[in-house]
Amino acid sequence: MKQLDPSARIFVAGHRGLVGTAIVRRLEAEGFSNLLTAGREELDLRDQAAVDRWFAQQRPEFVFLVAGTVGGIMANSTRPAEFIYDNMMIHATVVQAAHLTGVERLLYLGSSCIYPRHCPQPIREEYLLTGPLEPTNESYAIAKIAGIKLCQAYRRQYGCDFISAMPTNLYGPNDNFDLTSSHVLPALIRKFHDAKELSARTGEPAQVTVWGTGSPCREFLHVDDLADACLFLMRHYQRDEHVNVGTGEDLSIRELAELIRSIVAPQARILFDSDKPDGMPRKLLDVSRLHELGWRHSIDLKQGIRQTYEWFIAQHAPAKVGAAV
Repeated sequence: MKQLDPSARIFVAGHRGLVGTAIVRRLEAEGFSNLLTAGREELDLRDQAAVDRWFAQQRPEFVFLVAGTVGGIMANSTRPAEFIYDNMMIHATVVQAAHLTGVERLLYLGSSCIYPRHCPQPIREEYLLTGPLEPTNESYAIAKIAGIKLCQAYRRQYGCDFISAMPTNLYGPNDNFDLTSSHVLPALIRKFHDAKELSARTGEPAQVTVWGTGSPCREFLHVDDLADACLFLMRHYQRDEHVNVGTGEDLSIRELAELIRSIVAPQARILFDSDKPDGMPRKLLDVSRLHELGWRHSIDLKQGIRQTYEWFIAQHAPAKVGAAV
């Protein structure tokens, strides 16, 4: 098999998203100079004929399949048809085209929501399909499970070297901070920032409302750590089973909110809206398989949140400065 060297033709599917931008940064930092990308205006990854033509023309040798329609609890609950259709189509077209054009290796990125709602903790890879899914993101989870099985089926029937990785909750630069569609960590950064700004304008105390009771526990991985793990797996992993990617550490949503408050708006008051859904009670990945392979995360959560908030400020501050002048 051809080695993943700096001259390899590498397609990053979803290069503008949170994960895709991190993988591109990581590859460029490693000296890879033959990166292939295609935006939605150029290539609709849900269109099999279009994807087949693109692969036939570009002939990628390695593929990072990190494209998809994503969002938090609200987005998953209100747009289930989009989430299952878009993601199943994207995975199917890219995997099929990779097979037809003889791609050397493909890494498919799933999500930790594939596991049952009431799952033993920490969650081992073999717990997949052992119980009912979390209802608030069932459509997305089913699509992601299909992606894993798709890669396994192509490996078993055609001998394709397609592997899968399942990351925990992600955050970092280029995250989505829109309050109607974002995940919990960037949503909280945005909420505390907005509350601080409003308090500065009005003189009223800053106040932030957090969905749910604050009791569910979640694990968070900086997207730059994930990009490093993806490159590690692309170089070293060749097995059929998917691999969990995370930190092996979690905290409650209440603790997360308090940590973000300490960084963004220390004076803010936190309220919990228990009428809103909590989601899964706990979701901590068992990452012993990845640790045994020789990879561990390196970015501390507090450090990562601080870096992410600095990125958020850098993206929003220039417009305000320009308007003030």
